[in-house]
Amino acid sequence: MPPILCRSALQAIALIEDNETLWTHSMGATPKVLLDALAEHALTRQNLTLLQLHTENAESLSHPRLTGHLRHRCFFGGVPTRSLLQQGDADYVPIFLSEVPKLFRSGEQAIDTAIIQVSPPDKHGICSLGISVEATLAACQMAGKIIAHINPMMPRTHGDGFIHYHKLAAVYEQSVPLPQHPLAASDATSLAIGQHVAKLVRDGDCLQMGIGAIPDAVLACLTKHKDLGVHTELFSDGVLNLVELGVINNSRKKVYPGKLVTGFALGSQRLYDFVDDNPSVIFMDIEQVNDTSIIRKNPNVMAINSALQVDISGQICADSLGTRIYSGVGGQMDFIRGAGLSEGGRSVIALPSTAANGTVSRIATVLSPGAGVVTTRAHVHYIATEYGVANLRGKSLRERARALIDIAHPKFREQLCRETFEMWQLKV
Repeated sequence: MPPILCRSALQAIALIEDNETLWTHSMGATPKVLLDALAEHALTRQNLTLLQLHTENAESLSHPRLTGHLRHRCFFGGVPTRSLLQQGDADYVPIFLSEVPKLFRSGEQAIDTAIIQVSPPDKHGICSLGISVEATLAACQMAGKIIAHINPMMPRTHGDGFIHYHKLAAVYEQSVPLPQHPLAASDATSLAIGQHVAKLVRDGDCLQMGIGAIPDAVLACLTKHKDLGVHTELFSDGVLNLVELGVINNSRKKVYPGKLVTGFALGSQRLYDFVDDNPSVIFMDIEQVNDTSIIRKNPNVMAINSALQVDISGQICADSLGTRIYSGVGGQMDFIRGAGLSEGGRSVIALPSTAANGTVSRIATVLSPGAGVVTTRAHVHYIATEYGVANLRGKSLRERARALIDIAHPKFREQLCRETFEMWQLKV
């Protein structure tokens, strides 16, 4: 049965009734047009719950007037939801990114309506989830109904993200530019970190990395490498540059050799044009992309991730500032564990040595009260700051403390030595 063809986004969203649990397509495919309509429609409804990962440009749903009408339930926080999470006006669910689809498919988390953004249907009637498959494929498979924004500017991508037009309950078509994240400008700190991390990367490595100044700086330092592969939850323009240089060719991968595997992409229009109808780039269900048992099958996996804080024992906090939720667990542990089990695999946590304009050391004697341990000290391998790299694998607490203090900002090292003895009884 074909979907209802709607003249407005609000008409499509009007199918949502009281007490529904909703899922929204996330990342660069965030259906802003439909979510803006939801912000209006929700005022006429009660007790709606919106499940989500990181969303782009969805601030309209964070307005105080929606209190009592719609509540966010976040598997990952972003700009639109961060203040709500920190005020207790939204709910945070700590979970590995790889397990979000499982939560849906098992029925542990029911979904009444999935709100998505797709490419126009092809000659077979099949739409594409485009630049973001992540957990949205699973949400569509389990949802009672699907409301879609058909956007002619959404790339048609290869992989898992296909959905038949007749599976949609209601559609609204409008051509709208996708959110763009151009390459981050490299500052001296990011560039120094990038140079340190790049030295850990070997020819033939299979990379996983995030988005932002530090991952972009790392990628910019890899132009002389050879035969790199990519199996990552997210990729951006820094990867595209290396593909065009022939540095990334995926030739040594054992899982999808010759293919760049990802769960979502976020970057410039140049990046979106590159992935459009490109069979060398596979957008897969995040349950597969981030599956440790799959990641480990590639040799020489190099997982590059970031953190907010690390203590001198190697515990990594990546989702909160103390008790204040900042982002989420995400896929960091999926890949750090997968890399650790990969033959020749390694992982690195890269972060600036300080925060708050140099007034706070990110390397701390102990984590801030309430800080979330995303990567345990048993899983951590390399830590990198602009002052160097600490290898913590197989190291004792005393050896870890010494190595981490050596890459802390110089003005905090004496204090860290003193506190390490006072709190841990470790002489460093």
